[in-house]
Amino acid sequence: MNLEELRRKIDGIDAQILKLLNERAQCATEIAELKRSANAAYYVPERERVVLDKLKEQNPGPLPDKAIQSIYREIMSAVRALEKPTTVAFLGPKDTFSHMAARRVFGVTAEYHPLPSLGDIFTEVERKRIDYGVVPVESSMGGSVSDTLDRFISSDLKIINEIMLHICQNLLSKSPLDAITKVYSKDNAFVQCRNWLSTNLPNAVLVPASSTAEAARLAAQEDGAAAVASTLAAETYGLDIVVSRIEDSPNNVTRFFVIGHQMARPTGKDKTAVLMSIKDRPGALYHLLLPFSEAQINLTRIESRPSRKKAWEYVFFVDFIGHIDDPKTKAALERVAELCNDVKVLGSFPQGDIEE
Repeated sequence: MNLEELRRKIDGIDAQILKLLNERAQCATEIAELKRSANAAYYVPERERVVLDKLKEQNPGPLPDKAIQSIYREIMSAVRALEKPTTVAFLGPKDTFSHMAARRVFGVTAEYHPLPSLGDIFTEVERKRIDYGVVPVESSMGGSVSDTLDRFISSDLKIINEIMLHICQNLLSKSPLDAITKVYSKDNAFVQCRNWLSTNLPNAVLVPASSTAEAARLAAQEDGAAAVASTLAAETYGLDIVVSRIEDSPNNVTRFFVIGHQMARPTGKDKTAVLMSIKDRPGALYHLLLPFSEAQINLTRIESRPSRKKAWEYVFFVDFIGHIDDPKTKAALERVAELCNDVKVLGSFPQGDIEE
């Protein structure tokens, strides 16, 4: 085929894709009516996970699985907006990595609300003024986010999904590398890129900013200035990505939870998070973990936090592979409950993949 023939073929394929997308949307609106009558949730992460996994299994190429996943997330986001506009809170300001994580889950058509604190996110979702919240829970470089864990102690919200975002820092500017004399960013971003900056911009002045997004805004206003920030910030402030992936560690991943009011159903690839207050006695932690070991349940995380109810009393946050509805999970938790003052299931949710 020649060029014009191939273009006509693509035009025909595009017409078919458009027709099928609208057919898919029509089916979704009919599903929305059923959900509305049953007062069911519009965002169903377990269903989306099944759809994406099935597409990966069926994908013959040449498009890579990650591209298919990105395309279909936006399709599902656009269709969900037809059902009901989805409101999502994240730790502001806009164009930060928290904003990126939220967009990875809910797509560009959701209505986003940057909030100044994690407590504000929990409060707005608890009071149902906002549908869902996206909160950081731990970083591979910096450990746990204690404010998030502490809020779960008193909150009745559920964890309904997780996303693990690969934190890629970028040097953004309107100037070329050899003309950059000043770099703005947040303190922890400078720490993540310390070696690269000292090697490649040894004479540049490093200026702290309140966020990586604010750093990008400041850099956009000055010749010779740059920011260490996200690709999303580059788009918003019209900056060039002078050098991408300047972080010193290639394994910098932050884990986020999606919080809401529903409990996700099993997908076969799930995690469960629980909060346990143990009875104070010798070997208490050993006995607490034994039922998981004997049931061959893989613990992925355990962390203690002060209970805030009594001095020197602690609660434990435990994540493990499996769903709360799995028989062996139920049996293990029943045994654990006998050893605890309290066991609180924070949620069962689809296992997240690392996102770029």
